[in-house]
Amino acid sequence: MQQIFNFIIRNSNRLLFLLLLGISLALTIQSHSYHRSRVISSANFLSGGVYEKINHINEYLNLRTENDELVLENARLKSLLFNKKDTSKIPLADSIKGVKPADIIVSKVIHNSYSTHENYITLNSGAKDGVKQDMGVINSLGIIGVVDNTSKNYSTVVSILNMKSQINAKIKKSNHFGSLTWNGKSTGYVQLEDVPRLASIRKGDTIVTGGQSVIFPEGINIGTVDKIYIKDKTSFYVINVKLFNDMTNLGHVYIIKSKDREELINLEKKEKDE
Repeated sequence: MQQIFNFIIRNSNRLLFLLLLGISLALTIQSHSYHRSRVISSANFLSGGVYEKINHINEYLNLRTENDELVLENARLKSLLFNKKDTSKIPLADSIKGVKPADIIVSKVIHNSYSTHENYITLNSGAKDGVKQDMGVINSLGIIGVVDNTSKNYSTVVSILNMKSQINAKIKKSNHFGSLTWNGKSTGYVQLEDVPRLASIRKGDTIVTGGQSVIFPEGINIGTVDKIYIKDKTSFYVINVKLFNDMTNLGHVYIIKSKDREELINLEKKEKDE
């Protein structure tokens, strides 16, 4: 302990300088949006590179599992090819209503958190690939989240398993809308809130994106109704939605470009100003 004190006393000037430097840098970053964005972009670049290396190691260790999954996928595709009827209701990336193949960026999950209250996903696509903030992210089973920040080669996504996430969604058969949130409890379920009690809802009904935002096109799958509650002191339902996606096991995803986003935002801004 005495040696520690002696070290601090001998290097007190240097330690004081480093402390003041750290405080000044923190204040500069917090008070200037440009500096803050540069720090976030650099952090995305560094963490993205580390996550990608870790992901490569995990992929190598899981080659047998991947091969088994590919065999099952090939069998499924062959069965679809040789049967006229396809009972699958899950949309493919090139058949999403209102989205052209040219407006889709194919990416891969290199890091996925799902054990905290504010979960994020890291993708190996960034600004150079055309990824921008607030783009929607989906896969063949349904929605994944919304792009939060980007660097040159990577991007981070606010997962739907994030208590700050709010996405417009609706009951497919009745078109009653609500706000999709997550209560932080189960990775397999999210909640659709503020659904009017006039809505006719049954267990097993499909929940899809509502299309009232410029992030996700209308009609992308989310999950099915599991349980229905009445919100305290209100006339609204809270619906427990069982997700189509296994959010703990994500691979390739599709990032959806929204060409009309800026136009719609500017139009709504003009309406508010008037």
